[in-house]
Amino acid sequence: MVVFALIVTLGLLAALAVFQIALVAGAPWGRFAWGGAHRVLPRRLRVGSAIAVGLYAAFAVLLLSRAGVLPGGESAAVVVLTWVLFGYFALGVVLNGMSRSRAERWTMAPVCAMLAIMILVIALS
Repeated sequence: MVVFALIVTLGLLAALAVFQIALVAGAPWGRFAWGGAHRVLPRRLRVGSAIAVGLYAAFAVLLLSRAGVLPGGESAAVVVLTWVLFGYFALGVVLNGMSRSRAERWTMAPVCAMLAIMILVIALS
């Protein structure tokens, strides 16, 4: 089950990274992110999207470690950070669910829910 959860999580993080890169490049998909107020993101939100790509990569490394693919998965820091990441995506379900953007509510809230569930599986391993 942990392998399945890891594959799903890494796939979703990769998809989110591609999405954020597209937003940085000016794709007109802003209604799906950052509150959905902009069709094309302004510069400050593009910077936020670029930072998100780096965070997704860091999340992937953390989860690969926790799942035993990379070393250090049993260290206290990795265990705690995995639970923090679970909390981050669980909170993301609530915050995206409250978005004024219908597109964001109907896409990002379920993505965050799936990530939270899969990360919970990894955290419990």
